[in-house]
Amino acid sequence: MVNRPDQKEFELICVIVHVDFASKVIKAAKKSGVTGGTVLFGRGTVQNRFLELLGLSDIRKEIVLMIAEKRTAYNALQMLDRVFNFNKPHHGIAFTTSVKNLFGSGNFKPEHIKGNRGVENPMYSVIFVVVDKGNAEDVIDAATKAGSRGGTIINARGSGIHETSKLFSMEIEPEKEIVMIISENTATEAIVAAIRDDLEIDQPGKGIIFVQNINKTYGLY
Repeated sequence: MVNRPDQKEFELICVIVHVDFASKVIKAAKKSGVTGGTVLFGRGTVQNRFLELLGLSDIRKEIVLMIAEKRTAYNALQMLDRVFNFNKPHHGIAFTTSVKNLFGSGNFKPEHIKGNRGVENPMYSVIFVVVDKGNAEDVIDAATKAGSRGGTIINARGSGIHETSKLFSMEIEPEKEIVMIISENTATEAIVAAIRDDLEIDQPGKGIIFVQNINKTYGLY
């Protein structure tokens, strides 16, 4: 495919912060040219025995998703890091991944998008695991045994062919949980393998795993 001079690369910005901070993140990002974002609600898992004894191992989180042109996304990420101090423990995590295509945005047309392959040698990956509600903790346990330091659990709803059941001839779409785990590339394969084995992901209806490279990140330590 021939690259056009007006083609642009886009990035998905993902920011994970404590509850009630998402609106502040979006407001700050707009100052760098980001047009808006979507907020998801989840909970983070902290591997800390003292917090577990106090019942504080699950922390409410807000996940902000924003799409912007690559340079704008990187500038916004740097600015967000300065404002929210992601370099300090428990202040949040921010990262970007590549966007292949963008539709539904009034600011850009699909033909103006350049294929984005991301960085050549990414150090981190983000692992997404979609399972039935109640199984997210098992995903976290399996990942932890393989070297993960925790993850973020997001509530969702599925409508796949294996997940749909019927009640009085009406289809019921069961609740799902999405587990998002950030890992170093050297540990990603082992973490994915552990989740596949423990959760029997390869069996129909047991879940889905997909992995993406992280291009830039702040807040990992």
